Amino acid sequence: MRHFLAVDDLSADELRWVLDLSARPAAAAPAALEGSGVALVFEKASNRTRNSMEMAVRQLGGHPVYIRPEEVGMDVRETAEDIVRTLACYHTMIAARVYRHGLLERMAACEVAPVVNLLSDDAHPCQALADLLTISQCIGLDRTERVAFVGDANNVWRSLAIGCALAGIPSTLAVPSGYGPSSETLDRLGALGGECTVTDDPAAAVVGADAVCTDVWTSMGQEDEQAERLAAFGAYQVTPELMSQAADGAIFLHCLPAHRGEEVAAEVIDGPASRVWQQAENRMHAARGLLAFLAGQAAAQGEAS
Repeated sequence: MRHFLAVDDLSADELRWVLDLSARPAAAAPAALEGSGVALVFEKASNRTRNSMEMAVRQLGGHPVYIRPEEVGMDVRETAEDIVRTLACYHTMIAARVYRHGLLERMAACEVAPVVNLLSDDAHPCQALADLLTISQCIGLDRTERVAFVGDANNVWRSLAIGCALAGIPSTLAVPSGYGPSSETLDRLGALGGECTVTDDPAAAVVGADAVCTDVWTSMGQEDEQAERLAAFGAYQVTPELMSQAADGAIFLHCLPAHRGEEVAAEVIDGPASRVWQQAENRMHAARGLLAFLAGQAAAQGEAS
């Protein structure tokens, strides 16, 4: 059974396959989920994730069911294992947006239905697929010489860095001391053949990059750290001056929501280099490609057995 909890649950070839499926028009999408339900379990609220997933499921002929946290009471009303086994009675796939990554691992370990990570504290792999799809459309994966990320070494950066490693794209990260990646993450990137340079100098990270990416400095669940983070990341705003250090024709990406005047200047996110709305739309296309791939893998496994 194939799950998608992290980008490297796909091989390099499978990543390209998913991106190829994602690039196809919605009208040409196979009815891979015809007559099937897909449970969308949300511990964390989201604009893009819910809308993109619901539409992707519908475009594949399936029926999405949005489930609020209080409706299942994960590990309060019922254990995560009991919840996922119950949902598998009705749904072909289960997708969840959670706080703790370990929760997804427990759900997947039940092996009752494919589990898709819609976001956890460790990874945001569906966002990375949309990022890579946007880079592919705007630049071309094989023509992208480097992707730069300015900001926190969080789940968004981690998934994008892993995706770049699988796609053979070197990446750089500009991050203040104390907020950088763990040695385990860097080892993971190295094992994938990824070339990732970490620096505390935003200009050094961005010079010559084809895509410049960022995210909010304070993620959901870190609100009590906001003042500390604003002070630590103050010099890491993506400004027009910083973008001018990137390669000619470089694009700007942000997973959204954005805080203009904090991690990015309004002139950048609303300027000509910005591809954030194309990127946001690609959340739906990338989800469609991923779900079509997983449905195809499940069907192939069923035939083989």
